[in-house]
Amino acid sequence: MGIGKWITGAIGWALGGPLGGLVGYLLGSLFEGDNAPQGNGGAGYASGGAFTANEQRNSFLVSLLVLSAAVMKSDGKVLKSELEYVKDFIRRSFGEYALPQALQILKAALEKNIDLPQVCAQIKLYMDPHQRLQLFHYLVGIANADGHVSQVEVTDLKNIALYLGIPAQEAESILAMFGGADVNSAYKVLEIDPSATDEEVKRAYKKMAIKHHPDKVESLGEDVKKAAEEKFKAIAAAYETIRKERGFN
Repeated sequence: MGIGKWITGAIGWALGGPLGGLVGYLLGSLFEGDNAPQGNGGAGYASGGAFTANEQRNSFLVSLLVLSAAVMKSDGKVLKSELEYVKDFIRRSFGEYALPQALQILKAALEKNIDLPQVCAQIKLYMDPHQRLQLFHYLVGIANADGHVSQVEVTDLKNIALYLGIPAQEAESILAMFGGADVNSAYKVLEIDPSATDEEVKRAYKKMAIKHHPDKVESLGEDVKKAAEEKFKAIAAAYETIRKERGFN
């Protein structure tokens, strides 16, 4: 069956650079015979060459699973709730058929030491800011799978955001999306202070809605675009919380 229906065709930029060695290890059991990926010793990492939409998508998915493993190991234990979050995400975004391959890749990644600064530097080079924000949102979701993000996990997530080139305020915004429906979290989601005027709140909401619109990641496929809708809904919910608290229309 080769690499199967989920990750189809060639892996793109993830075969080069620091991710290259990991990819060969993680995907080796998913290929057969002549379909096995050939190592390139990191060649092409900084080539700046064009990649097809399918290669971009596959690189995104492999990167997602590699960083998932890093977050799951963050506090020294892999929780069942975290694994179930990953499984549920794969089911909802890609379908039940994707689970066997995704779990194989995740299991292999959990057994490897991951050089986060180097891996994230490569991801930063090849993913645009919207894709990186979507990736980070997913990682925060894993950490929050048990209903609580520990301080160790928060620190590691903020480091990942730093390595990915995500500004601190944007990282705080995404962390706040999982902080409950209170008004203080809502202000953080919209990246504004409680002292903001009603008009500033409205402008902030419009700005965030544009920045995090699911269409921003449509190049990665409908499945990833579908997953991005959760982030978009969290922004709308934050605005509604502030609007009701202030009483403006």
